[in-house]
Amino acid sequence: MIGAIIGDVIGSSYEFHPVKTTDFDLFNRWSQFTDDTVCTIALADVILSGGDYAETLKKYCLRYPDAGYGGRFNEWIHSNQSAPYGSYGNGSAMRVSPVGFAFKTEQEVLDWAKRSAVVTHDHPEGIKGAQATALAIFLAINNADKPTIKQEISSRFHYDLDRRLDDIRPGYKFDVTCQGSVPESILAFLESNSYEECIRLAVSMGGDADTMACIAGAIAQAYYRFIPVELVEKTKALLEPEFIEILKEFEERYGW
Repeated sequence: MIGAIIGDVIGSSYEFHPVKTTDFDLFNRWSQFTDDTVCTIALADVILSGGDYAETLKKYCLRYPDAGYGGRFNEWIHSNQSAPYGSYGNGSAMRVSPVGFAFKTEQEVLDWAKRSAVVTHDHPEGIKGAQATALAIFLAINNADKPTIKQEISSRFHYDLDRRLDDIRPGYKFDVTCQGSVPESILAFLESNSYEECIRLAVSMGGDADTMACIAGAIAQAYYRFIPVELVEKTKALLEPEFIEILKEFEERYGW
C-alpha cells in the first residue's frame, strides 16, 4: 500500500494548486502526508490487529488532527457517535487499498471493502467507490491484464472507462465524490505505462490530486510491482514512525 501513500504525498501540494500537465515536480517543500495516508494506515491497522473500523479511524485521525479531513468526516471524528452519515465522498476509496492487498478471494475483497466504507460512507456510491478500487487492486495482484481490469470494473460498477484523460482534462474540475473521481483515477492507471506515469496522470487532471493519486497509485503498485526506490525513500522520510511500523508489518504479513 506504499503506492497509495506515495500518491497522496506527491498529490498533496497540488490539491488546492491544480495543474493540468504531467510536467511537474513530484516533491517540493509543501509535500506531506494527508488524511488519505492517515486513514489508509488506520485500515491497515484494523486488518492487522482485528480492531474496530470506526474506533481505529477515530483514534488515528484524532492523533493527527491537522491532516486535512473533510467537513462532515471531521465532525464524525469528534462526535461521541459512530453512525455513518450517508457520504458518497471519495474518502471510502482513498483508504481502502489495504483491503485489496490483504485478502485472497474476490468476495472477501468486496465484503471487506464494503465493511471499511460503511462506517462513514454508507451511500451506494461511497460503497461502490471503495469496492471498485479494492477490486482493481486485487485483479492486478492476480495478474489480470488491463483490458480485463477495465471490463470487470466497468461492467460491475458501471463506470465509464472508455473515455480518454486528454478529452476529460480541459473541463475537469475538483470533485470529491466517488462517482466524480474514482473512474478518472482508474483511467489514470489504465493509460499509464509505469507507476510514476500513473501518478503524473492522476495529478494532471487538476482535481482532488492527493486522493486521485492515492487511488491510482495503489492500483499501479499492484499492477507494475515496481516503484522507483527514490520515490519510496522520499515519501518514507515524511511519514511518522508508527506509519513506517504499520507498513513494515503489513508488508511482512501480506507481501505488499
